[in-house]
Amino acid sequence: MAKIVAIVALKFEAVSGGAPIFIEENVSKLEETAFLLEKILDASAHDLKNGTIILVNHK
Repeated sequence: MAKIVAIVALKFEAVSGGAPIFIEENVSKLEETAFLLEKILDASAHDLKNGTIILVNHK
């Protein structure tokens, strides 16, 4: 079963939940942080196209 292991977003108000949340100031930093976490956590990054990227462990 897949599990969300982190969330990277532009707006804190747009997200909530039990996973760690990282807020970035612009799209460039959003993508940089998400793809770095993707490697560190051995997870898959999924862009929701609304200023939010979720990192999911599919194992």
